[in-house]
Amino acid sequence: MMLSLMKKLSVQVSAIITVFLLALPAYAVSLQDAKQKGLVGEQTNGYLGAVVKRADVSTLVADVNGKRKQAYARLAKKNKLTLEQVAKLAGEKAIKKTRSGHFIQDGSGNWVKKK
Repeated sequence: MMLSLMKKLSVQVSAIITVFLLALPAYAVSLQDAKQKGLVGEQTNGYLGAVVKRADVSTLVADVNGKRKQAYARLAKKNKLTLEQVAKLAGEKAIKKTRSGHFIQDGSGNWVKKK
């Protein structure tokens, strides 16, 4: 039963990550450009992180993370999980989907380029 729930949740989280990566109308180009330039990266906690400290980057990160948190909260409620459980799973998925050469956070919290 738990495995089935986790598999279902995994599919839902994958769909959300895809939406965030491809369909943020106001930020799609800016987010991808920021990733390409190494300004932001995916964190293990399911949220976007600023690799470079700049006001415009901080604004982008805050906006994306606010939307992610809302989506994670809906999934958590729907699947009777905690926000942290959903965010952690989303972080794993986002890191897997991150392109080679873009930044990800390693288990120690350091920024590394994905190989």
